[in-house]
Amino acid sequence: GTAGNGGLTIDSGPRLVCLDVKHRRVAAMDNLFDLTGKVALVTGGNGGIGLGMAEGLAKHGASVVIWGTNASKNEAAVAQLSAHGGTVRAAIVDVADEAAVKEGMANILSEFGRIDQAIANAGIGQSKRDMFDISIDDFKKLESINVHGVFFTLREAARHMIERHKAGDGGGSLAAAASTAAIHGAARNEHYGATKGAVVSLCRAMAVELARHQITVNSILPGWIKSEMTAGLQAMDKFNERVIGRVPMGGWGEPEDFAGIAVYLASRAARFHTGDALVIDGGYTIY
Repeated sequence: GTAGNGGLTIDSGPRLVCLDVKHRRVAAMDNLFDLTGKVALVTGGNGGIGLGMAEGLAKHGASVVIWGTNASKNEAAVAQLSAHGGTVRAAIVDVADEAAVKEGMANILSEFGRIDQAIANAGIGQSKRDMFDISIDDFKKLESINVHGVFFTLREAARHMIERHKAGDGGGSLAAAASTAAIHGAARNEHYGATKGAVVSLCRAMAVELARHQITVNSILPGWIKSEMTAGLQAMDKFNERVIGRVPMGGWGEPEDFAGIAVYLASRAARFHTGDALVIDGGYTIY
């Protein structure tokens, strides 16, 4: 209807304004997770959880660099990620080698000019008969990749992000893959659990130190996820019955379950989220 004076419309206008506001809000929310123009590094990104995270980033517009030590897996991952239309690169980098990490980071900066997100996902596991079977060499091997490799990767990415912040282009996201072994007992895996607990503490310390540069740092704690590392356990009926049967969400997690957390942490939506240990385990830890 219309009002008597001047034929002024009183019912259609407000509806149009509400619709316009709604559309603007939806567009703003969509843009929160638009990673176009961002450059992300995922170590161990050629398979498992790392590839799941890299795929999420590629789908949302980021240029993605993956580091892995297996050339054929790197090549296959690049082909898979490139299907999303963005720029994807891979390099053979041993994260336990400090010089190799520095060189790999310099190569990223040489090509892309920036790094907006670094996810230190590369890691190894090693089950033993019992804790008395764990040697100092076993400890050192896990520490070199699971702790030192994480530190080297995040430190070198932070070095660039700090310089960018000083130049007026602040912000950056650092993350590391820990494990629920960091917060619950991992029998026969004391050395593995120790390294993953160290990752959580490392990220929290970095979060405090780097906050003034607008850099967020968080750890990600996967539960029981299908990957090459858990292939043996997946084939064990007793393990599936007694352990996986206790997962409230039911069954094993999948690598793609980590796409969302990678995108979130890289996005503007996570600008104020730092120092956290994000558990993704289908509810296993709280049950």
